[in-house]
Amino acid sequence: MTSLKVSEIFYSIQGESSFAGSPCVFIRLSGCNLRCTYCDTRYAYAEGKIMPLSEIAEKASAYGCSLIEITGGEPLIQEGTPLLISSLLEKNFRVLLETNGSQDISRTDPRCVRIMDIKCPSSGEHRQNDFGNLEKMAERDEIKFVIGDRGDYAYALQILRDIRKKRNNPVHFSTVFGKLPPRILAEWMLADHADAKLHLQLHKYIWPPEMRGV
Repeated sequence: MTSLKVSEIFYSIQGESSFAGSPCVFIRLSGCNLRCTYCDTRYAYAEGKIMPLSEIAEKASAYGCSLIEITGGEPLIQEGTPLLISSLLEKNFRVLLETNGSQDISRTDPRCVRIMDIKCPSSGEHRQNDFGNLEKMAERDEIKFVIGDRGDYAYALQILRDIRKKRNNPVHFSTVFGKLPPRILAEWMLADHADAKLHLQLHKYIWPPEMRGV
């Protein structure tokens, strides 16, 4: 029986991606292979409970919401995550996967919406980006850059321009919460006519940013 280590399962408002504002059930899996400087889910590095896929699906289904996001940590470092995604899709859930961009996304069911980070230099982990994933993306998949300073922005803008030569996937520029004011990022994007969406972590504006389970 396939099992996964789960940090938490909760029902909240989607705060990130094109689905921001939508009610969503979050399955946060434990473990991460990266240590980003701004990480806001360090508690998911190790803590968690081993749960069979059937129990995870049952608990997520109990909220009566058709949208489910699998997040972490980094979900794809657990071998059983692709099976969880497929099983939820077979139950007619719409499934989102939040992934840090260092793992091969082709292992997951293409019916899932994969929201992939591309790490910027201030994260301390930008050398772990697997740019080969860009060739594995479906049209529905999304890309996110978390930007902490002007150097991050220049890095993201160059990669964005390269992406736009081949792909039209939704791209989001987000700020490191509490470090870079969104107004500053908005001004940079306007000045450069950046072909991306300014993205705010909506849940951190609704609830206290340190609050868990929202």
